[in-house]
Amino acid sequence: MSEMNQQILDAIYQVVQERKASSAEESYVASLYAKGLDKILGKVGEEATEVAIAGKGGNLDEVVYEVADLWFHTLILLAHYDLPPERIYAELARRFGLSGLVEKASRS
Repeated sequence: MSEMNQQILDAIYQVVQERKASSAEESYVASLYAKGLDKILGKVGEEATEVAIAGKGGNLDEVVYEVADLWFHTLILLAHYDLPPERIYAELARRFGLSGLVEKASRS
């Protein structure tokens, strides 16, 4: 991931963290926080399903749009738990270069 790409994820994360203090009437993100974890999880699930449908459809612009929505809602979930994206970057770095089968076996 380029530094610029990482910076946009970090910047969006900061914004969704800040929206915790916003009014639910003025901010979509704040409205999700106000509705609670189940609503946030529901949005992550909904967006993941939309990614799968877009992937099956094969329209690359739709895939990009839906993955962006999924990443955005995933950042909201991370912010809910005060988990910075750096934790995800570190986990991906840990896995980099490992066989997927070896990594999966290490979880048992």
